[in-house]
Amino acid sequence: MGTIKLRKWDTVAYLKTDEDMVMYLEACIEEAGDDAAFIAAALGDIARAKGMTQLAKATGLGRESLYKALSGVGNPSLGTLLKVMHALGIKLPPEIAHI
Repeated sequence: MGTIKLRKWDTVAYLKTDEDMVMYLEACIEEAGDDAAFIAAALGDIARAKGMTQLAKATGLGRESLYKALSGVGNPSLGTLLKVMHALGIKLPPEIAHI
């Protein structure tokens, strides 16, 4: 058998348009349940697709701080997430879950 070459999956390569990014975030929010780190990581993917340096300037936060907060392992504050979402132009409409 021949050798199979694998490449690491990078979601960012597939986030080309604003619509792609919104659909990705919506899907992640739906799947996340109560996992805030999962949503932070999804925002991190979108931030990397848009440009982390530009986001750092827009939020007033350091690039390294943003990478850590949006890595999925960090524990960003709600304030940080709201700054990131605002800088990315993302709005979340509240919705009542019918359980």
